[in-house]
Amino acid sequence: MAQELIRIDDLHAEVDGNTILQGLNLVINTGEIHAIMGPNGSGKSTLAKIIAGHPAYHITRGSIKFKRQDITNLDTDIRAHLGIFLAFQYPIEIPGVSNNDFLRLAYNTKLKANSLEELDPLSFFELINKKLELVGMDSKFLTRNVNEGFSGGEKKRNEILQMALLQPSLSILDETDSGLDIDALRTIANGINNLFNDSNGILLITHYQRLLDYVTPNFVHIMHDGQIKYTGDAQLAKELEKQGYDLLNTKTIL
Repeated sequence: MAQELIRIDDLHAEVDGNTILQGLNLVINTGEIHAIMGPNGSGKSTLAKIIAGHPAYHITRGSIKFKRQDITNLDTDIRAHLGIFLAFQYPIEIPGVSNNDFLRLAYNTKLKANSLEELDPLSFFELINKKLELVGMDSKFLTRNVNEGFSGGEKKRNEILQMALLQPSLSILDETDSGLDIDALRTIANGINNLFNDSNGILLITHYQRLLDYVTPNFVHIMHDGQIKYTGDAQLAKELEKQGYDLLNTKTIL
């Protein structure tokens, strides 16, 4: 039975004194994939960062509830430990830190926050190798520094590896498809589909229909001027592909 995962009510937010979100409402239940599409500057990435708790973004009105707990003012790390994961549009490089050390620290930190026993290096190595298979990555990536010298596709695959390891309740994927060739896109999509189940939810932020050819959303939302203006099913993304955002002029605003 589906349960409410996240509820966003009348969300207003700003960054550097500029108002971005202007009364946004959204509910995602377990077992649902939601896609948000919209023109540049509509607030899609801002929404992703605000859900994750980015400190540069300030909520001026409204609330966010995750698993019915008010997280509007919680710190980023607490939200992560509760089960919120954000895959970045532009994953950063971390020189001097191996992927293996980074992933083990992230995993053990989550275990510790939930009062679970941390894994020793050998046990973690066994676990992470199973996750590597799931996302089609070679174990050599574990010895490389985090994202350093990675191609665009490798960086995005590394984000999905983190998602596979941390097993979040809500995964927010911010333009995970950008900069990918068709083979990398299929690999990423397969990883997403393999990780999705009835007990979690996914929020996809994308400009293009092509990702949604491989990951079928239950709902597609059109975002504009800091609000969700229209919601439909997977067919809506195909309409957008044909008509562009002029489609908004033919739809009734929610």
